[in-house]
Amino acid sequence: MKIRILDSLSDVAAAQWDALTVNEHGHAHPLLAHAFLHALHETGCASQQSGWAPQFITLWEGQTLRAAMPLYLKFHSYGEYVFDWSWAEAYHRAGLDYYPKLLCAIPFSPVSGSRLLARSDDDRHALIAAALALARDANVSSLHVLLPNSSEHALLVEHGMMPRASVQFHWRNQGYANFDEFLTTLTQEKRKKIRQERRKVREAGVTFRHVRGHEIDEALWQFWTRCYNNTYHDHHSTPYLNFAFFKRLGATMPGNVLLAVGEHEGRPLCASLCLYNQSHLYGRYWGVARHDAGRISGLHFEACYYQPLEFCIAQGIQVFEGGAQGEHKLARGFLPVTCHSAHWIKRPEFAAAIERFLERERAGIGNYVDELHEHTPFRQGMPEEALQAGIFIDDAVKTRSG
Repeated sequence: MKIRILDSLSDVAAAQWDALTVNEHGHAHPLLAHAFLHALHETGCASQQSGWAPQFITLWEGQTLRAAMPLYLKFHSYGEYVFDWSWAEAYHRAGLDYYPKLLCAIPFSPVSGSRLLARSDDDRHALIAAALALARDANVSSLHVLLPNSSEHALLVEHGMMPRASVQFHWRNQGYANFDEFLTTLTQEKRKKIRQERRKVREAGVTFRHVRGHEIDEALWQFWTRCYNNTYHDHHSTPYLNFAFFKRLGATMPGNVLLAVGEHEGRPLCASLCLYNQSHLYGRYWGVARHDAGRISGLHFEACYYQPLEFCIAQGIQVFEGGAQGEHKLARGFLPVTCHSAHWIKRPEFAAAIERFLERERAGIGNYVDELHEHTPFRQGMPEEALQAGIFIDDAVKTRSG
């Protein structure tokens, strides 16, 4: 058994890596795939130059990859979605360097799932120990693991990492035959609002088509990249991803990519990009190619929520993760889900202060989720399946916070 730290996935066989991402239901996570992460690195989106230096921890038995942890040396906090800007500011005020830090996450993706890619808890413990040893020995301020699943989060807390909670909104498929059947489960107010929004898009002459990865040609990828860039430019931000990445994604992961393309008067107008597998769909980005699209009421909701929901229902996909934040998703059938992260801070005085902050934050998150439950969009309350999906902070968090 040997630990190796890799700055590239070039020397790791995709089949060995991807086998570690398969969950208990036999589904591989598309955003943890070798093709997805390697494309981010090779196209410069997540690289040393962009402030994401891969430091992947891998555990080997001979030539067999037993476990892996997607770890990065980070020189900023952009593209993370579990933000620590205030922590960095506190370091700065004290005249200390918060960066670089070590971050285990999927770049630019507020998506939950495994972060300790392994088949046994023994191997997961080995990954955590290796990551903490690296953090202690390296010139870094801290180690952060963002959005691991609940069982891995418990292991991280067991190793002394501080737990943190955040809220996302996920939609669950209750075996709906079509979109209208889903609407019947909502309150009259919510059902009426969604129908109004969809009708306005239709009346504006906008139609949608679903295009999967293998059907997306270079011209459509160019159109999509323009839409994506416009979204960032409209928010006075710099795009994280580029045309080379999107094109490579379509070529290497054709069965996991969906574009919902909106067209008006025979021309592409807008689009949303999602990734998916047999059980989950992950909503990621959207944008418009023409600025006059802003006059079409409800276009964003149609492209980002209703079109992906129709795809989930048609394909029997069980969960639609809508990404970070967004209380507006609650009114559209997405329910609050408590997600987790774990943090280790090298300097004891900062670790103590941050732990006190996290305890207060967790109490606030708990109250926030309780309040959201009081505004369920469903006619007969929250589906039982949602209650079993991890919407409450798990026992590891409760124990840590006392």
